[in-house]
Amino acid sequence: MTEREQLLAELRPVAFAIAYRMLGSVSEAEDVVQEALMRVHQALDDSGHIVSPRAYIATITTRLAINELHSARARREHYVGEWLPEPIITDSRDDPAWHAEQAESLSLAMLVLLETLSPEQRAVLLLRDVFDYGYPEIAAIVGKSQDNVRQLATRARRHVEQRRPRYTTTREQRDALARRFFAATEQGDLAGLEALLAHDVALTGDGGGKAPALARSLSGRNRVARILINWVRLGARLPGVSLRPAEVNGGAGALILDGQQRLLGVLSIDIDGSEVTAIRSIVNPDKLSHLGPVGDLRSLMPG
Repeated sequence: MTEREQLLAELRPVAFAIAYRMLGSVSEAEDVVQEALMRVHQALDDSGHIVSPRAYIATITTRLAINELHSARARREHYVGEWLPEPIITDSRDDPAWHAEQAESLSLAMLVLLETLSPEQRAVLLLRDVFDYGYPEIAAIVGKSQDNVRQLATRARRHVEQRRPRYTTTREQRDALARRFFAATEQGDLAGLEALLAHDVALTGDGGGKAPALARSLSGRNRVARILINWVRLGARLPGVSLRPAEVNGGAGALILDGQQRLLGVLSIDIDGSEVTAIRSIVNPDKLSHLGPVGDLRSLMPG
């Protein structure tokens, strides 16, 4: 591997970390990363040297992501049903500090919340609070004054704090609650499942018009518990369908697999304290293909 190839390989995860959190889409993030790396390559051809490659890639990636997010917003307005971010499967790590910092910024709950910010607010908040850039650096990256950047950060932080989970949960507590949640669901234990759900728990599905999914979010522990148990009963009648626990975007979740171990969907659950506060089901095959072979959920459904 040449020195330049080594540099580009080191910069790729830096660029992806920013682009994915900015866009909530693996495919869109990969496009941005590819373009950003091409620009690094071109800059090296032109000048032979970049003073700070990490600062350069962060600047290019953020600017490209802001532009992409403006156009993505327009596309998402015409999306069929509820739009959810594309999930990623994250490795469990032994470093508690990494888990606490990275899991929240990667969580589907946070990515959904970031969708309510303007692209510029989103960029400033992520660069400051997740990637620890100083305000002078952020001002240079987004092309605004430091005062403007501070105002954007304050407004974005206030917006996010109002909707952030109230309690913290250790990974051990989270995993224990997730096991109880999936056990109650698979056993059809309605009372046991309701006891784990927050009173205003929300269930959201994303099929994109390409797979069976809820048309709109449902809320309330009894309604959500009944729907989940009905889903599991239906799944039990489908040949070979199984549920495999997985860490989804740094949080609890599961993969829904067909008999050939192809992916049919991803479940993500939000846990706040001792309750499940939200469940998200992503079954749009376009949002799963980056995770491996995808099955056809529609073809398995009874006619």
